[in-house]
Amino acid sequence: MLAFATSEAIMRTLETGRATFWSRSRGELWEKGQTSGNQVRVANVLVDCDADCAIYSSEPYGNSCHTGAQSCFFQALDVSGEKLISASDRPQTVLATLENVLEARKSSNEATSYTKSLYGAGAPGIGAKIKEEALEVASALDTESDERVVSEAADLLYHLLVGLRWRSIPVRRVFAELARRLGVSGHVEKTARSNAQ
Repeated sequence: MLAFATSEAIMRTLETGRATFWSRSRGELWEKGQTSGNQVRVANVLVDCDADCAIYSSEPYGNSCHTGAQSCFFQALDVSGEKLISASDRPQTVLATLENVLEARKSSNEATSYTKSLYGAGAPGIGAKIKEEALEVASALDTESDERVVSEAADLLYHLLVGLRWRSIPVRRVFAELARRLGVSGHVEKTARSNAQ
């Protein structure tokens, strides 16, 4: 979504961790999801080089658009640049598209869907495929062409995403965890995890 924010709205966002904006029509601060329940939890506020534009790096809970769409950006311009066409059935990234497909496969038929058969195998079956694909990536790294490494890595990522969808964990949570670890030594991070267990 895109919204107007004043410095006060940004400060409130930073203080509360909830996306807050300024309504120019009402002349007041408003918090996303206050009436709809579709809150946006903000992890970080990014500012451009001129400090006149901000992005709320966030985790949405529910649909972001007031129309009920997942994103406010669900229309695309046609080739002429004059006509809007619906793009709601086309997620904006390959990962989002793949997540949607994997989620849809949960209600498909095991006889016709490989992914559904993986879901049917549960954690042991999915885990076995992830281990198998990880070994194939490791082997390809050692002895095969770049194209084979890419192919095997794609297989591994696909099966890992199946595992995440089986648990209903969005991949963005994995990226958020990676972002949290940025700037922390791998040795320090691993020690901290070991001490917490």
